[in-house]
Amino acid sequence: MYIEKRKQENRIKYYLAHSFREGGKVHKIRKFLGVNLNLEMLNERKKKAESLIFEEINQYKIIQDPLQIELPEKEIEFVRALELKEKLRVFHLSENQWKVFSELFTYNTNAIEGSELKGKEVKDILEKDKWPEKSKEDIAETYGVNEAISFIRNTKEHISLDLIKKLHNIVFKNSKSFAGEFRKSGEEVAVRNGLGEIVHIGAPQSRVISLLNELIIWYNKNKNRYPALILASVVHNQFENIHPFRDGNGRVGRLLLNNILLKNKLPPVNIDLKNRAEYYSSLQEYEKNHNLRPTIDLILKEYKILRRNLR
Repeated sequence: MYIEKRKQENRIKYYLAHSFREGGKVHKIRKFLGVNLNLEMLNERKKKAESLIFEEINQYKIIQDPLQIELPEKEIEFVRALELKEKLRVFHLSENQWKVFSELFTYNTNAIEGSELKGKEVKDILEKDKWPEKSKEDIAETYGVNEAISFIRNTKEHISLDLIKKLHNIVFKNSKSFAGEFRKSGEEVAVRNGLGEIVHIGAPQSRVISLLNELIIWYNKNKNRYPALILASVVHNQFENIHPFRDGNGRVGRLLLNNILLKNKLPPVNIDLKNRAEYYSSLQEYEKNHNLRPTIDLILKEYKILRRNLR
């Protein structure tokens, strides 16, 4: 790490800079220290900046290209066998079942993120335009998620930056001022659990676009190689790792998960609120160990529950 000085009129700006190589590319991180600093202040702020730089480098290492180590054929064939065993490709939804699914998904995906609407209230909103005395944001996002389900049913696109922003805009256009916009400079995100403890830090804002593009390239390169459950699991987990929006990443990520399943001829999946802890655990297992099996197991478990709910 080294100090950079920049003269501007009668002022000298100080930065702590560090360059490192990762993934065949050289990255540079620079932290502003202050203006016209004496040696004591410079050394004091340098120590704090060093800590911030090391944290950011750690994020570069954690949020890597999806599946840098290719899955062995044995693992791929195992997942293919699971898809066949579960007879997923013949599990299609009628129009009425789509209606039921959309209501279930809308309730659960919003409830996971803190919506206070009950299942019956979601049903009344979508079927009767009957609004309860609840948060207007929750009501707006109920309509938004339902509309987004209709959108992924009809779009032919698998994954792109525009698709991701479109999904966010559909869900949050009437509740968030930044609907459809990726995080801007200076906007960093951290996910906390119920105890207020940080369980995940999103990618540095400066890397959001490049990491999403890497994910899109990976998907297009491998969509004819890997089974749908692997494709959907990687896309969803990596998207959540990146966390490209200020808020709303979970809901967009679960919509994206379903879009990948649908485009690969599998039915949609509903992550039930009751399985929230298992869902979060699967995300952590991928982030820490790149282990996809908990996500795949959860999807198969949810398929069985969905079949019962759609009878």
